[in-house]
Amino acid sequence: MSDQQQSGGAPSTGAVTGAQSLVKSLEAAGVTDIFGIPGGAILPAYDPLMDSPIRHILVRHEQGAGHAAQGYAAASGRVGVCMATSGPGATNLVTPIADAHMDSVPMVAVTGQVGASMIGTDAFQEADIRGITMPITKHNFLVTDPAEIPRTIAEAFHIASTGRPGPVLVDIAKSALQATTTFDWPTEINLPGYRPVTRPHAKQIREAARLMLDARRPVLYVGGGTIRARASKELLALAELTGMPVVTTLMARGAFPDSHPQHLGMPGMHGTVAAVAGLQKSDLIISLGARFDDRVTGNLDSFAPGAKVIHADIDPAEIGKNRHTDVPIVGDVREVLVDLITTLRTEADAGRTGDYEGWVQFLAGVKKQYPLGYDKPADGGLAPQYVLERLGALAGPETIYTAGVGQHQMWAAHFVGYEKPNKWINSGGLGTMGFAVPAAMGAQVAMPDNTVWAVDGDGCFQMTNQELATCAINNIPIKVAVINNESLGMVRQWQTLFYNSRYSNTDLHSKRIPDFVKLADAYGCVGLACESPDDVDATIAKAMEINDVPVVVDFRVHRDAMVWPMVAAGTSNDDIKYARDLAPQFDEDDL
Repeated sequence: MSDQQQSGGAPSTGAVTGAQSLVKSLEAAGVTDIFGIPGGAILPAYDPLMDSPIRHILVRHEQGAGHAAQGYAAASGRVGVCMATSGPGATNLVTPIADAHMDSVPMVAVTGQVGASMIGTDAFQEADIRGITMPITKHNFLVTDPAEIPRTIAEAFHIASTGRPGPVLVDIAKSALQATTTFDWPTEINLPGYRPVTRPHAKQIREAARLMLDARRPVLYVGGGTIRARASKELLALAELTGMPVVTTLMARGAFPDSHPQHLGMPGMHGTVAAVAGLQKSDLIISLGARFDDRVTGNLDSFAPGAKVIHADIDPAEIGKNRHTDVPIVGDVREVLVDLITTLRTEADAGRTGDYEGWVQFLAGVKKQYPLGYDKPADGGLAPQYVLERLGALAGPETIYTAGVGQHQMWAAHFVGYEKPNKWINSGGLGTMGFAVPAAMGAQVAMPDNTVWAVDGDGCFQMTNQELATCAINNIPIKVAVINNESLGMVRQWQTLFYNSRYSNTDLHSKRIPDFVKLADAYGCVGLACESPDDVDATIAKAMEINDVPVVVDFRVHRDAMVWPMVAAGTSNDDIKYARDLAPQFDEDDL
């Protein structure tokens, strides 16, 4: 059983409908909140849901339900739950399911299906959602026998929340929901062949420790798996024990404090110069819950050419998938870190420690020479980076941030300081525009005492802003910072750099249509606008004072701002540009 499920299960009951059994099963699994929309095939489940203590939040689009479940899970560590009907209801969940799959988010999606006798007949609102989602779920089920509902739900939550977390789909035929059955919650889970390895092999730990002591230029390469494993405390202990520099990927922001002197920032396509240089020039990469994604490595053939690799991950399929691994360690990142710390402390007691002083000094020099920065607009306009800097400074370290995808996502990753895990939630692997607002909604439901800011672009915001209605009606007081540059900004940046500034279909005209302040007001929210650097602090302060309804702030920023540093797609990380016409130059005499 997962830690979300109630210990001891729930008692058996007399005759109930399959729909009643489903709701009782969700209660037994520890569910307190569901995001969804009713429809024909799932409708039987909505009747007993009225009598349940589970809070159902009626979203305005099923995609919003899925992303809300993701935000809920990422903020709280609990399994997020969404619900939809058959056909288009289920297919509208495909994007968030794929997103959760890429970013290892524990989520259970419950969908209705046409009656068992009608499956395969192209019945009204029939879609083979199990087949459609097979490649993008950790597992999925089709239930046609009402007696199987409790066991299936129990297994779904166990699979979603154990090992490498991920989405699980439970598709239930309407006939099974309407039929009479008994409710019998299982007291144990029996899944032959599903045995996630959490404890690392001692021999691999010893070999990893040996490489770490022998290395002269090691780097701790920290991925989102470290956050999912709730291993931030252990990561800090290992880093401070060894003195090694640390890089945190886009999915791992907050796993290690930004303010810590050993932190080099985020690596990759838009990573800091110090983080990119740290990986490229290392002789040992200790990968913790990361997967050597192409956004981090650039051209794989030229990535960290002199580095040996220790790769720790709970998913054995990730180890060696993209980069040859010298020491593979299958296990939960927290368990791996605990064992590494114990082994290295034993070595230190015997007088054996690593010597990284010259390496650390070299990277400190790079970090100082190439800090994150930006140019102020010559016309006195509003720099988007400044907005995020001030938002981070004023909102405080307990604030949760969600982000859409694009330039605003990279600026939020860089210019907001993250000191704690589970405070930064974004769509990393799939890169889903429209993620921020519904994810913020889910995060706010999961963590009602935290301030939640959705950082969105004007393009992303127009994909899912209908969920503002859901937030206003259900007293979910998220705050939205729209970084409005009138463009599909990241696409426009590529057009500037690689397509001779031919801006084909990237102009959104969104400082005129729609008026975001009026839109917010129409949705029952408070709308604010800001276009001067002098007004940023006061505008953010005003938004922070409003906690009874959602707030939308239209930050009308300079449209030609770009995200730097940058490694062009498919090129070597050695070709990183610090600004448009500036490539960093390293003095490697200290190495």
